[in-house]
Amino acid sequence: MKVIDSEKVDLSLGNEEFFRVYGRKKAVGMFTLGCRVNQYETEAMAEKFIAEGYNIVGFDDCADVYVINTCTVTNMGDKKSRQMIHRARRKNGSAIIAVVGCYSQISPEKVSNIEGVDVVLGTRNKGDIIYLIKRVCLEHRKIIEVNDVLKNRVFEELNIDKYQHRTRAFLKIQDGCNRFCSYCLIPFARGAVCSKPPGKVVEEVKKLAQNNFKEVTLSGIHIASYGMDMKDDWNLAGILEEVDKIEGIERVRIGSIDPKFFTEGIINRIKRLKKLCPHFHLSLQSGCDETLRRMNRHYTVLEYEKIVKELRDEIKDVSITTDIIVGFPGETEEEFSKTYDFLNRIEFSKIHVFKYSPRKGTRAASMRKQIDGRIKEERSSKIIELDKKLEKQFMNKFLGKNMDVLYESQFEKNNDYYEGYTPNYIKVISRGKCGQNLEGKILNTELKSVKDGCVYGKIKSFI
Repeated sequence: MKVIDSEKVDLSLGNEEFFRVYGRKKAVGMFTLGCRVNQYETEAMAEKFIAEGYNIVGFDDCADVYVINTCTVTNMGDKKSRQMIHRARRKNGSAIIAVVGCYSQISPEKVSNIEGVDVVLGTRNKGDIIYLIKRVCLEHRKIIEVNDVLKNRVFEELNIDKYQHRTRAFLKIQDGCNRFCSYCLIPFARGAVCSKPPGKVVEEVKKLAQNNFKEVTLSGIHIASYGMDMKDDWNLAGILEEVDKIEGIERVRIGSIDPKFFTEGIINRIKRLKKLCPHFHLSLQSGCDETLRRMNRHYTVLEYEKIVKELRDEIKDVSITTDIIVGFPGETEEEFSKTYDFLNRIEFSKIHVFKYSPRKGTRAASMRKQIDGRIKEERSSKIIELDKKLEKQFMNKFLGKNMDVLYESQFEKNNDYYEGYTPNYIKVISRGKCGQNLEGKILNTELKSVKDGCVYGKIKSFI
């Protein structure tokens, strides 16, 4: 580990003075694993580095500091987190390596014992990342800052003023989860539900509008629980109603959400919102009641199906996507068949499938009848094939229609084309106009054909 040869340290130094006195370079490489909340928090940390004189470089570049924001939802998340630590160390063995997030929260000792790791920070106090890196430099020792998140019920403000991407912004408005599904470590990694104050949510969305963002996605660990920790009678529907009033923002999305959020009353409120995109990611996990009970999910397949029907009846062109876990302990062939048939009947527009991964400390990890890896792979492959069919089927419904598309970037394979999304989250690729940058523009587009998981369109009118 590269350290500063100085017996006396002064942690109160501003960063420019710190760099001048101690000669530290300022290149930072960052890598994010996992969910949208992690992505938001990494961008917020990057902004802090930039504001204090550091330069953000690619993770595969030679940097002086590497920050890895980790995930622990699955064993693969843990493995990838470790791989990124090793990659950073190979790139520059003298760099300071800071490991933050859910994996370091759950397994701080394991992370600390990985060669090259200098800072271990959990899911809280990410705003202190620069201070902790200073301490490593100046105190010549490893810093471990992992707090008991189960006792912390205060939302940590980690704001972003200048987003790196200019079309769609993500705003974290909620943290924590009180559900304790039998397979999941996230309540232990993120703690109890806590919500960003409504006034601050509105303030940040207004700031995004002033910075010319057209779309914002409200995200959280269990976003359906927004407001339940507040004394005032706030919930997610109330926040959506407030954000819908903000001028300049043209689209609002919400991240993955518990299906039971959508009561008849909630649906009646949100269907009136002009800016809320008709795309909802309703986590299902299994289409079999017996499996759902073992998972400690709080709904039945009939309840779920009723919610989907109500959303489709009340909201035009709505897209329903979901997550599925295959190979959960005790999942028989009959139970899997029920799940497969349910997915086929509901006709999701997208299914994200995960092979069950036992997480130490969860109830599911000690359940009997763990499923063989080969069977998990077979079931996963079947769902993936079903997903391809259903996704194409959904896209085909909209061919020949004109829809507004928010174009986000040039198409990687051909820079004459731009790619973006419809309100119901169909990916669209269209030919641009010579010399005109379409990034950040919402353009009426005719959907023409389906190919390789997206729709090719023709822009009807350029601005």
